[in-house]
Amino acid sequence: MSTTTERIAELLRTHPLIDGHNDLPWRARADVGYDFDQLDIATELGARSHTDIPRLRRGGVGAQFWSVFVPSNLPEGKAVTATLEQIDAVHQMVARYSDDFGLARTADEVERVFASGRIASLLGAEGGQSIDSSLASLRMLYVLGVRYMTLTHNDNNPWADSATDVPVHNGLSDFGVEVVREMNRIGMMVDLSHVSADTMRDALAASTAPVIFSHSSAYAVCSSPRNAPDDVLETLRANNGIIMTTFVPDFVSQACADWRAESREAALAAGVDPKDHITFTAFNIERAKSTPKPVATLADVVAHYVHLREAVGIDHIGVGGDYDGVDALPQGLEDVSTYPALFAELAELGWSDEDLAKVAGGNILRVMREVEAVAAQEQQTRPPSLATIDPVEK
Repeated sequence: MSTTTERIAELLRTHPLIDGHNDLPWRARADVGYDFDQLDIATELGARSHTDIPRLRRGGVGAQFWSVFVPSNLPEGKAVTATLEQIDAVHQMVARYSDDFGLARTADEVERVFASGRIASLLGAEGGQSIDSSLASLRMLYVLGVRYMTLTHNDNNPWADSATDVPVHNGLSDFGVEVVREMNRIGMMVDLSHVSADTMRDALAASTAPVIFSHSSAYAVCSSPRNAPDDVLETLRANNGIIMTTFVPDFVSQACADWRAESREAALAAGVDPKDHITFTAFNIERAKSTPKPVATLADVVAHYVHLREAVGIDHIGVGGDYDGVDALPQGLEDVSTYPALFAELAELGWSDEDLAKVAGGNILRVMREVEAVAAQEQQTRPPSLATIDPVEK
């Protein structure tokens, strides 16, 4: 009889583990200006990164959504250029490491790349700042391979409220609804991580296709504003979408979330904007020297999976680690080699191989196919939207 470790290894050999969010492209930009001679992910990078090819292989990763994140507080228009640079970096990375990576734009392509023994590589844009309120820019991101867009990052944008900013639109504006509709029409998944609860509700009401949370967890377990409340999860089930559970300590551990809330107040008092991901992260690292941060654990993450199974159902759960997007991860989930530990814990709780295969990648593949089908149908009846955020003068 096989051990749990052998059981999980076999499961991930035959069913692709698809992670919804990894920030390696931003690390490559910030640390080495995209120079993969200096950050050679073919070698094990240790403390320099949470992600490299040897550890992806040990972790059983079959597909990865690479985040093409750019900060949400960039000057107007700069975010589009920075996003294009991020997209270019992913394309260059996939080409450079083509023995291990293969670009994928559809569910079928994910399965073909996985079957070839490589890691399917997809792109997700993290924040509506990446389109500068232009539906034409949105469509061009799709052409370049982007298959989801998170509606906001840490700041509100001109058409949607963020989870970590003061509400302005009370959810989505009329133009924000049009963004969701156009995403449905072109086949780009609507990602509700980072958005306010009211934006979640408005987007779910507007979307004709399943939506995703690329890296969020359960508000009922950890009351971070980045997590999804139970009423939203009930609607997500009806929408046939998915929540890709994250490993971020501040979103999975209540003690860590409380420490972050205290740090937010300290940052404001020090004149640091807690919505600025880069400066706030640096502030937190420094503050932790005098006020140690609590440590999250694998058990904290498992608690979210248990609750989400009850709240939204086994068909609507996935994995969204957020590696290289945070400075530390829970004990037991320190880097991308550790996914099997999570699946082993779920297996020990009695989750079947069918359950685990759905969580690993089956559910997000189903969502992708449904989004593709909705787009194919809507493109027969609706032309590209010409809506603008401001009325066009005639």
